[in-house]
Amino acid sequence: MAITVSNLTKFYGDEKAIDDISFEVKTGEILGFLGPNGAGKTTTMKIITCYMPATSGSVTVDHVNIADHSLAVRKKIGYLPELNPLYLDMNVVEYLEYAAQLHGLEKSRINHQLKEMIEVCGLHDVKHKDIGELSKGYRQRVGLAQAMIHDPDVLILDEPTSGLDPNQIIEIRNLIRQLGRAKTVILSTHILPEVQATCDRVVIINEGKIVADGTPDQLQQDFQGSELLIIELKASVPNGLEEILPKIKSHNGVVSAEYQPIGDGLHRFAVRLNQGNDIRENIFRQAVAEGWVVLEMHRKVTSLEEVFHKLTMAPADKNEKYAPAVH
Repeated sequence: MAITVSNLTKFYGDEKAIDDISFEVKTGEILGFLGPNGAGKTTTMKIITCYMPATSGSVTVDHVNIADHSLAVRKKIGYLPELNPLYLDMNVVEYLEYAAQLHGLEKSRINHQLKEMIEVCGLHDVKHKDIGELSKGYRQRVGLAQAMIHDPDVLILDEPTSGLDPNQIIEIRNLIRQLGRAKTVILSTHILPEVQATCDRVVIINEGKIVADGTPDQLQQDFQGSELLIIELKASVPNGLEEILPKIKSHNGVVSAEYQPIGDGLHRFAVRLNQGNDIRENIFRQAVAEGWVVLEMHRKVTSLEEVFHKLTMAPADKNEKYAPAVH
């Protein structure tokens, strides 16, 4: 069930929160929707879920315009907002039954959906506890369960793993991937490694405008710039700076190389290459000829965090040359 956002704009008074943005999410796709605080991502999700109207532009869910048929669209969507909509004085089962009734589920389906959500969200041990007694992690699981209780075709999840421990994050991540095979999912999170592990595509919004749209691999490749090769050698030479570094610099495609002495015959080099150059095989052959032992050799890939920072940094910083950090 596809979502199409077309020329969407939203004003709060004189302040423009969203500025003419357009994107599409296909059926069975998990979209990571990223942006710094105040970028407009939560506003966008609230409009898609019919929580608030747009100033201009349109959103369709399964070719149904949300402005004309908001009630029909809401039945197709499961929404977990950043502030979890929980009634703390209700126990888990009561709350999920109440959520199912609000979605208009038939009584014959409620029990089945209730059991399934308790199972997939790991709520069996706390199902009869009041929500107010639960930890933040369990409350987040209850919020996920209410978003999925009516088996929606579309899931909008704002920080779904907030407050979860590492094991719980893996469980929820696997659940989202499983759901994404048949549903359309928009996932907002500040945990960028989670985006790489979960999402098929990423849209980055900054200051109300979309600044990037593509798969995580595409974005990393687009912002790679020059490539960085890390080499660690073991060699019995008195001075690696004078005896090894010039030989590494002599290879075609090398822009620059830095020497990082380690001691005890160990030598580390950070080699900057023109994009598309790969000298690893040549370095290996040279090491054999010179009697060096190659302990480590890998290309440093631009992380999604670095791409995000580049696209959303303050305007005054954007004149700085972009280069991945050496670790």
